[in-house]
Amino acid sequence: MWRSLLLLLILLFSFCQPVISQESVETAEEAKQRLAPPATLSSPRATIETFLHAMNDIKRGDPERINDAVTTLDLSGVNQLVRKERGRDLAWMLLEVMDRTRLVDTKRVPARTTGKPYLFSNYKSGTIQIVQMEDGRWLFGREGVDKLPLIMDELAAAKKVKEDENEKNYLPLHLRLREQIPERFKQRDFLLENWQWFGILFIILLGVVADKLISLFFRSLVRSWKSRTSSTEFKALSDQILRPLGLMAMAVIWWIGINLLGLGEESLLVLLVAVKFLASLSGVWAAYRLVDIIAVYLMRRALATENKLDDALVPLIPKTLKIFITVIGFVFIADNINVDISSLLAGLGLGGLAFALAAKDMVQNLFGSVTVLMDRTFSVGDWVVVGSVEGSVESIGFRSTRIRTFYNSVVTVPNSKFITADVDNMGERRFRRLSCKLSLTYDTPPDRIEAFCEGVRELIRRHPYMRKDYYQVYLNEFAASSLNVLLYVFWETPEWNTELRERHRFLLDILRLAKRLGVEFAFPTQTLYMRSEAYEGVDSESLEQKQAFDLGRQEAIAIVSETTGLGVKPDPVVFPPAP
Repeated sequence: MWRSLLLLLILLFSFCQPVISQESVETAEEAKQRLAPPATLSSPRATIETFLHAMNDIKRGDPERINDAVTTLDLSGVNQLVRKERGRDLAWMLLEVMDRTRLVDTKRVPARTTGKPYLFSNYKSGTIQIVQMEDGRWLFGREGVDKLPLIMDELAAAKKVKEDENEKNYLPLHLRLREQIPERFKQRDFLLENWQWFGILFIILLGVVADKLISLFFRSLVRSWKSRTSSTEFKALSDQILRPLGLMAMAVIWWIGINLLGLGEESLLVLLVAVKFLASLSGVWAAYRLVDIIAVYLMRRALATENKLDDALVPLIPKTLKIFITVIGFVFIADNINVDISSLLAGLGLGGLAFALAAKDMVQNLFGSVTVLMDRTFSVGDWVVVGSVEGSVESIGFRSTRIRTFYNSVVTVPNSKFITADVDNMGERRFRRLSCKLSLTYDTPPDRIEAFCEGVRELIRRHPYMRKDYYQVYLNEFAASSLNVLLYVFWETPEWNTELRERHRFLLDILRLAKRLGVEFAFPTQTLYMRSEAYEGVDSESLEQKQAFDLGRQEAIAIVSETTGLGVKPDPVVFPPAP
């Protein structure tokens, strides 16, 4: 899985360039329209109207208009990582400065599209003016925007030209707090104002306390849950499995708190980026732990069913979810550090071919895993033979399959091999065969051989796991040192352990039957037999050929008449139905 994630990261960060659009021929008029600034920023009047209308709409209950207000500011001097948060604060600061300076009459603001900057007002700490950018847009100048915190402090004692009590409810919390804080706490003794240091200390303490309380609550909840459940899978889970939720709550509190303190760009850059990473990583970690709980639940449900397909599918679900969560986490981090997501996603299409070529083996393994699942080649727990590898399937992943051999070693087989390889699935056998020969001594009488073979057949009919519709027990061969009885039977058992137990029981019953019938098993020996006395029967030297043929026929007819019967054709073998 980690190899797949590594390749995914390489893809995300290697092809995050914008898609190169196809060159097209455009007219002079189209080029002029494309290069023209938006109407909302086409002149000093349009810019200041856009800003004031957007801020007024926010007061009327449309907070999304803050983004339109931010577009009127030249934020090129603000770091891109905190540009969104810092831009919103600066927009409110600019509104406060304008309200404490004079009542703005937009009709007196020039509507020219070119020319020198429009001066709004001069202050001791800086100048607020609207400047035309290189692309034709008119924005509040960078120098004035950067000096807004100082200008606001300069005008702190000035009254607004138009008082509105409800307006304070729309100001950011840190601006409202700062108005209520005594002057001695606004002093900047080290990097930040004193009240901001106290705010950071309080936020850190609040986050740590929330982390401890939430972690303690979820740990107690997990312990109580484990004590009530009877599932061994759930009991094996750690009490700390939901620990990341506490870290995530702490990071969220820190994130919200830092945005409420109105920190400067340098401080905001360090603290906010660190907290964003902490929140993102703790969120991914917490999602991983929730997926682990879901995986245990799904595996428990899968083991309760007889179908083995879900046993193979369930382990793939948490892996898929974790990869998806990781991708979402990276997109979330990229969005919070103001990386252009559209360009990033567009780069995926541009790099698709290169990625497919670079990850050819990974794609083959992925298709191999799909082939195994769709064709049901094997399932977890099956005994398989793949080439020179033989063993029990332990797990099926996206890239490879783990097979536990009978030497207790683990062999990892790439899933791409299953696309073309011959897989012998011993686990799919309905019946498990035993084919062997029972060697009897040559001095065993025929009637005892008949009794022994019929006794073995009866054992087959009585054993519960034996296949009753097909078995063979017959004298089959005159070997060098024994009379061989063919034993050809099947067991209908679910797995190998049961087969071994039933085979053991059956073979012991054969030994007991042979002992009771007086049948002995032959050893692989060779006997030299020497005979000197005269043969008590027909003199072979005086027996003519015709007489010999007649004698053989007569004895054979006598034997057949005693066993089968003359002119009698036995019916084909028919196995009786299972009892």
